[in-house]
Amino acid sequence: MAHLLVNESIAAEESATFDIIQHGHRDLVQAIAFNAYGDRCATGSVDGKIRVFNRHQDGIWRLCDNWKAHAGEVLELQWLPPTIYPNLLASLGIEGRFRVWAEDPSAAPGRRFSSRDGNGKSVSELRSGRSPYRSFSIKHDEVTRCTHVALLAADGHLNVYEGEEPETLTDYAKFDDFQVCPKPNRGEETCFKVRFDPNPEPCYTALRAGVPMDALSLVVSGLAMVKIYRTRDTVTSTFGAATRGREFYLALEIKEHSHLIRDVAWAPGNYRGYDMVATACQDGFVRVFRIDTPFSKDDGKSWSLADILGHAKGDENTTSRIVHPRRPSQAPSGIRAEIDKSGTHGERTSTDLPGQIQHTVRVLSKLSAHRSPVWRVAFDDDGQILGSVGDEGKLMCYRQLPDGSWAKSSELGMMKARMTVPPANV
Repeated sequence: MAHLLVNESIAAEESATFDIIQHGHRDLVQAIAFNAYGDRCATGSVDGKIRVFNRHQDGIWRLCDNWKAHAGEVLELQWLPPTIYPNLLASLGIEGRFRVWAEDPSAAPGRRFSSRDGNGKSVSELRSGRSPYRSFSIKHDEVTRCTHVALLAADGHLNVYEGEEPETLTDYAKFDDFQVCPKPNRGEETCFKVRFDPNPEPCYTALRAGVPMDALSLVVSGLAMVKIYRTRDTVTSTFGAATRGREFYLALEIKEHSHLIRDVAWAPGNYRGYDMVATACQDGFVRVFRIDTPFSKDDGKSWSLADILGHAKGDENTTSRIVHPRRPSQAPSGIRAEIDKSGTHGERTSTDLPGQIQHTVRVLSKLSAHRSPVWRVAFDDDGQILGSVGDEGKLMCYRQLPDGSWAKSSELGMMKARMTVPPANV
């Protein structure tokens, strides 16, 4: 009897560990995104529909809404921070349209994001006039209440926008745009990904090396290359008046891949004193890289906050460094904006312009647990666990060892079991 009770308790624990949800899509699920609290899940399918599930207090996931979001498959989904009201969900379709969906909390379940006819009504939309977008990333600054959106197109061109109202993309001003890689040849298999640094500010070693505290950081993958971009402060003169701004520069290029890169991820939790980036490659390897910003120990600084942020306190008013997005009426003309840029809209290269900080990279681990092409890679919210999904359909989880390398810690696979009915006693 005790043996049966132990078995029942083990079975109860295993059943409570994972929740198998019938998503209800009639086609392949292409994108999944959880909110910051982990109690809302959005799924995007090849049929162009988005379904949102809520986890209730009884632990059961229930459908909140379902609507037609795009004409083709949904490529990516991302929830904006829950501190923004109302709740916002961003999506990107294969047709290249980036859309933002706002929840109506007063609406009945099943109509929170959609209209009565079952079709979604996005509150805002962006699309490229050159080439369709293939990847996006959003970062919201809780201090300045500024939201940045990075959109990477199929021709390798990156556009970054900024705005004060996350749900109104028409009020966003273009922050920067440039080419991240050569335009692929016609018929060539491609894959593009862009991700913001999820950390609220650069790591302390980067700050000591001279990276501004409000610097934006991006990791971009296109074809077989990976590049790290960061912003530097710029000062331009317009009619004799100095104008402070920011623009991206190429901080680092990772040249460790010879096959198509399917996904890229930037690790949260840069308290280690360095950044980490992971890639999922067509050759079957998951690679983890360490990004450092070397600094001189003889720079006359200590690890006090005043010394680390000393470069950011040159003015008496420290808040003057914060660059707020400009309204379209305040934005400079196209000719003026082109003149203000130190470079062109082509590929950014590493130069010795003021504000560009040296970055170094080294490989922490080259993991081959899948032994098949790897499609997705992501860190958990603390940067302690790394997960990847391969062509064989298994989820591999890795943890960092004391020496800094990563090793496989667990494996999760789904198996279809056919239930048979026991024969009846004659």
